[in-house]
Amino acid sequence: MKRLVKVAAVQFNVVVGDIDANVAYAQEALGRVAAQGCNLAVLPEMWSTGYSYRNLNELALRTPEVVEEMGRLSREYGMVIVGSLPEPHGDKVCNTAYVLDRGTLAGKYRKIHLFSMMGEDRSLYGGDSWLMVETSVGRLGVFICYDLRFPELARRLALEGADILVVPAEWPKPRQEHWRTLLRARAIENQIFVVAANCCGVQAKLDFFGESMIIGPKGELLAEGGYENTELIATLDFEVMENWRLQIPCFLDRKPECY
Repeated sequence: MKRLVKVAAVQFNVVVGDIDANVAYAQEALGRVAAQGCNLAVLPEMWSTGYSYRNLNELALRTPEVVEEMGRLSREYGMVIVGSLPEPHGDKVCNTAYVLDRGTLAGKYRKIHLFSMMGEDRSLYGGDSWLMVETSVGRLGVFICYDLRFPELARRLALEGADILVVPAEWPKPRQEHWRTLLRARAIENQIFVVAANCCGVQAKLDFFGESMIIGPKGELLAEGGYENTELIATLDFEVMENWRLQIPCFLDRKPECY
């Protein structure tokens, strides 16, 4: 595992239903962060299509070609790329995060917690298993957007040995303070790095505020986005995380038999 990892959160305004436009933007953004030496890039949730519910099944049929293109870029740039896409699954789709490591599909995670408030549970199949995957940049724990509200998942990933939690998201107004607080909480309580990529801009009736974040194991903000398209970049030092866990040994002091 590398001791220093340069990471990026790619934040952009996802064009609903326009795969070609979104892939073109991602290609350019990934090229920019690769040129700055990034080893890991995280894209938003459902970044190729947005929540185009009316034709999501049809759009999902193009996901294999999108994954192939991201695999090509991860191989060309020698990096890990993570982002969620609509995955065909029977008569519905799954909201699936793909982890591509230097051209290889290292793993995929189907979003467990579907956001019933927006009808996600009526249009998508939920996953039933977590993902912690070994990659060239370390062990990644993956969760998607609404999963952030369920601390049990982040804790399980940390206990399984994750070094970085990656969070593709489409988190809208007016709940930006929840986003900020929950991301920092997941980092602090698990003494872990978090790389979270939100989308930005207006989609239909929803306004996405951006504010993607890269957070250190003490809860410190290493990089933070605003409302516009941007690429956040920070360098993660795993020795900092290990030393902090020695100073405050939360994992050693746990009493799970009492909970």
